[in-house]
Amino acid sequence: MPPITGKWAEVLKPEFSKEYYKKLYARIREEYAAYRVYPPAADLFTAFHLTPLEEVRVVILGQDPYHEEGQAHGLCFSVRPGVEIPPSLKNIYRELEADEGCYVPNNGYLVKWAKQGVLLLNTVLTVRAHQANSHKDLGWEQFTDAAISALDRQDTPMVFLLWGRPAQEKQKLLHNPAHLVLTAPHPSPLSAHRGFFGCRHFSRTNEYLVKHGQKPIDWQIENL
Repeated sequence: MPPITGKWAEVLKPEFSKEYYKKLYARIREEYAAYRVYPPAADLFTAFHLTPLEEVRVVILGQDPYHEEGQAHGLCFSVRPGVEIPPSLKNIYRELEADEGCYVPNNGYLVKWAKQGVLLLNTVLTVRAHQANSHKDLGWEQFTDAAISALDRQDTPMVFLLWGRPAQEKQKLLHNPAHLVLTAPHPSPLSAHRGFFGCRHFSRTNEYLVKHGQKPIDWQIENL
C-alpha cells in the first residue's frame, strides 16, 4: 500500500497510531493474503493521491469499491478504460447529459474529475471479490470519517455530493457554513428514479464554485 503523502498525511497521521487502525491494517493485510480483494493494494489510496487536500473543491462519497474483476481502482464510481461502464455510473452520465449537456462517453474513467479537485472517496476502501460491502465495520469508516472531518475544517468553499443513505449519514460530520451539502438518492438503477434524476447537482455545484470565485468543474469525460 503506497503511503498517503502531503497534507493528507499531516491531517490523517493521528489515525495511524490509533488502536482501530492498527487492527484494520493487520486485518487488511490478512485479507489481501488470503482472498482476492479490490482494488489492488497499489490503488488503495488513489483518491488521496490524485486529489491533494488543498486542491479539493468537490467531494463525492461512494459506499465501497466495485467488487468484480478489473473494476475498482481507488476512485468511487470510476472504472479503468476498457472496463464496461457500471449501471450507477451510466445513470450519473444520464443526469450529466440532462443537467450540463455532456455527451455520454464510451468509458467510465473519472481521473479527469479527480485532477480538477473532485475527491472520489468511498467510505470503505476495500472489498472481497464478488462480496459487496464485505469489509464493512472493519475500521475503514472511522478512517474516512477522519478524512471527511478534515475536509470540513477547510475554509475553502467546497461542495459535498451525498448520494444515498450511507453517504448521507456522513452529513453529521459537516458543520462548516463555507460548504454546500447536496443530497439525493443513490444513482443505482434501484433508486435513481426516486430523485437522483433531475437533482441537477452538477450545475448547482458549478454555480456555487463560481459564486465563490472558483473555477467550475469541467464534467465532460471525453471518449477514448
